[in-house]
Amino acid sequence: MRKIIISCASLFICVVVQAQNTISPSELMSGRGVDFAAAEIRIETVAPGLHVLFGIGGNVAVSIGDQGVLAVDDQFPAMVPKIRAAIRELGGGEVDFVINTHWHFDHTDGNPLFGMGGSWIVSQANSRQMMTERQVVNLTVDLVEQLPSPPEGLPTITYEDRMQFHFNGEQIDLLHFGPAHTTGDTAVIFRGHNAVHMGDVFNNGGYPFIDADNGGGLDGVILFCEAVLREISEDMIVIPGHGPVATYADLVDYVSMLRTIRERIAMLIAGGATLDEVIAARPTAEWDAIKGDPIRLLDRAFVSLTR
Repeated sequence: MRKIIISCASLFICVVVQAQNTISPSELMSGRGVDFAAAEIRIETVAPGLHVLFGIGGNVAVSIGDQGVLAVDDQFPAMVPKIRAAIRELGGGEVDFVINTHWHFDHTDGNPLFGMGGSWIVSQANSRQMMTERQVVNLTVDLVEQLPSPPEGLPTITYEDRMQFHFNGEQIDLLHFGPAHTTGDTAVIFRGHNAVHMGDVFNNGGYPFIDADNGGGLDGVILFCEAVLREISEDMIVIPGHGPVATYADLVDYVSMLRTIRERIAMLIAGGATLDEVIAARPTAEWDAIKGDPIRLLDRAFVSLTR
């Protein structure tokens, strides 16, 4: 009984310490030296009427046409006026619809401002549920507390597996293929523009982050990407959650890389390797020079493959 009491006390202390170590999204960005006031929006037109806005946070896709404006993701509150200014520069007006590719703060913290402005917010059902509750996102070096969204920032329209828009003269498909980066990811396919926004299931700026503590998994990321590849053509424009606009071939290479890394990690785990031993084995070695530090991927992949 004494051992049980000591164990419970130790667990309580760990929980308290973890709670004390959580930081807010604004503290995270400040700690990384982000200056929202100085940040600018860069516009890339990928097809007539379809644009990608690069700022602070996830890449924003914007459809502008006769029926209005549809945006995919909306970054941080401080970026919303800059996003709106960029849309006006492109000839658009108020944003009619905002589609969230998932619930993480760097893609959805602009929701309340757009919601108060009259935008209809759309997401996969699991993402909306996550936005109604306090969440902690484990970035391995930081624990980021994401508070429940105010009502005006919550999606008013949700779907389970598939949803279609018919907007600005094209069919826009929203697709969900199960847990991947999170449990509520959406791929947004602009059929008329031959483009797809992948959200953070596809990171073209480094190794992907997998929210393993909240139901994401490496296997799911691979399967999600493969499912999208079956839905699109080889000349498709691929918009990642982060990083430069890519191609179908880039997405194929990304999946191949993740499959190789996954098999190497799985073999190490099967042999009894610890996380430290997996990291020491360098299963990502040939990609590190391009993708950067693999520690976060290896940590989150290890967790998702051993739970």
